[in-house]
Order: sequence, then C-alpha cells, then structure tokens
Amino acid sequence: MIVILKPNVTRNSDEFNTVMDYLSGLPEIKVRVHEEIGTEQTLTELYLIGRTSTLSAEDISAMPGVGRVVRVSEEYRILGRHRDESRPTSFAYNGVRFGQDTLNVFAGLCAVDNPTHVEHMMQALREHGQVCTRMGAYKPRTNPYAFQGHGKDCLPWVFELAGKYGIRVIAMEVTHENHIVEIRDALAKTGQPTGVMLQIGTRNTQNFELLKACGRQREFPVLLKRGFGITLNESLNAAEYLASEGNARVVFGLRGMKTNMGDPHRNFVDFAHVPVVKRLTRMPVCVDPSHSVGSRDRGPEGLLDVMHVTAQGIIAGANMVLVDFHPAPAKALVDGPQALLLEELPHFLEDVRIAREAYEKRAALAREYVAKD
Repeated sequence: MIVILKPNVTRNSDEFNTVMDYLSGLPEIKVRVHEEIGTEQTLTELYLIGRTSTLSAEDISAMPGVGRVVRVSEEYRILGRHRDESRPTSFAYNGVRFGQDTLNVFAGLCAVDNPTHVEHMMQALREHGQVCTRMGAYKPRTNPYAFQGHGKDCLPWVFELAGKYGIRVIAMEVTHENHIVEIRDALAKTGQPTGVMLQIGTRNTQNFELLKACGRQREFPVLLKRGFGITLNESLNAAEYLASEGNARVVFGLRGMKTNMGDPHRNFVDFAHVPVVKRLTRMPVCVDPSHSVGSRDRGPEGLLDVMHVTAQGIIAGANMVLVDFHPAPAKALVDGPQALLLEELPHFLEDVRIAREAYEKRAALAREYVAKD
C-alpha cells in the first residue's frame, strides 16, 4: 500500500507526524518514507510493507495531510502502474522533462575519445536544437584488452564542452559506486555546467550493489538498460531496486536481446516491449537502436537499419532514443562500425519527427475509437 501525502506535507509538519504515529503502531507493518523534492513543492509518499490487505484505505485517506491511498496491485511496488491510481509518469531534470508522453534524443559518442571529436559532436547537436547527448567515460568491455574508457580524466573537459554548447543532460554509464562520486566531484569543480543521467548497462542490470548505490543517491536520474539475457520481469525488478532505495527517477532502456535468432543484427530487437513496459510501470522507456542493430547496413529503399529500428521504437511509443554518432567512425575507439555520421544527424532527426508524428496520430485515433465504446 502507498500513502501519498498532500503536497508540501513534509517530515517537519504536524500532519506528517500524526500519520506516522498511526502507521508506526500498526502490527506487522513497516513504513518507508520517500520524498520527491521539486522546484515548487515536495511530494511525500509512504510505502507500507507487510500485511496491508487488512488495512482500511478509507480510514487512512481520511487522516489529515493524506492526499490518497493506492493499493499495490503489481510486484513493482514503487514504479508499477497500480489500479485506480494517477501518480505522475514523468519527472524533470536540469530543465528537461522525461515522461511517458515525451520524446528526447540522446545522440553522441559511445565512448569519449578526444576533445576535438566531443566538441564537433556537441556543436552539431546545438546546431540542430538538441540539448541531450550520450558520452561514455567508463566502458565495460567483453575483451579485457579492449579500450575501457578514459574514466574520470575526461570528465572535466566533457562537462565544460557541454556547458559551452548548451547540453543539459549527458547519459553516462557507470560501473562502480566510485564513478558516481567522480562525476559529482567533476561537475562541482567545473561549476555544474550540465547534468548527468547515470546509465546502468546491460551487463550490470543485476549488479545489485551498483543498483543500490545508484538508488541511494537522489542527485542524478538513472537510465537502466534491460539485461541482454534475462526476462523482462527480472529487468523490471532491477529498476525497482533503484526505486526501493529512494530514487524513482528511472528511465527503462530496451537495447535488444542476445540471441542468434536476431542475426544478422547484433541483437534481437525487443522494441515491441515499449508499450508493455509503459503499461506495467510509470517509467519512460528508452530504445537503443545502435546496440540492437550494430551496423550501418542499409535497406533497398535507402534507409539504414538503425533508422528503421528507431522508427519502430518511436511508433511503439518510446520516450527516449540513445543512438551512436561520431565525427569520424573509422577512428572511434568503441563501436565505430555502427555509429552514424554527423552529416546524417539532420536526416536522422527528421526521420524521428516523422515517426513521432505517426505515433501521435495513431494514439489520437485509438483515443477516438475507445471514446465511442
């Protein structure tokens, strides 16, 4: 059961203390407090864990300071979409809104290599009205001898360049709790020129200590990629780990499944699960066409497979696209063969716009059809 307090009923208020005194006295019930602090108001949610089926939602709803009570109907207690609830499906971070009704493109370098390439990428993004990017500083690799990323050494100049070109949010993978500290320190030393969305890659989807560390901090939202060899349910429970530790600002990423059934693509594209995740949870959904396809192959009509797959995800309702670009793919230190060229950026963005428009028309048609029933 989730008890949602009225806006700005916080830990310091009399209403909060009254509700907590009552709930703390209930037998076999544990209470976990979660606060979402916004620019204008704070929203406090109380998660009741234990034998809640015997509790009266009506009695709790009538208490001073309580806005509404939600009975949990799915195992994803915090991030799940439960019966008869209207909790928000979006959050704002550093001036960018992420929700189940938005679409943000994160085009950039899979792995940061040098300042020149990073600057060319960010300059191209600004020229085409983009405020988000991906920049890999920490790169877990299958081969221990492959390039592992520049790590904390590149963070200062990456963040400074982001500030120079108006980039608001950088998606950046972390593989260890120390990386969160390094990112926080580098942002502070450079004057907070941009924001970071922590990315948990497919290899770490069930690294529970990393999930807990990313969940304990409230400063950065998290992009969690689906594990490449586990079920959707297992990956959604990984996202719930983040939220259970206090950070519910989570975007769920689909990046393809590891199986030869997907050949000749690098992974079997799983973007049909976009509406499934949105139905089961309140998380925005990201698609990663680059790591799903893994090549620059082109269809007979002239469209790149990466663009076909991107459109499939967007038409299914995706809210974020994580895609590899590089000023000189032949010189890229990671995943160069799948990276798109900077001169292809306007074509890619226009194709994204067309796909989004198609999704919105389909959604409007569906609403019209349902309204007639």
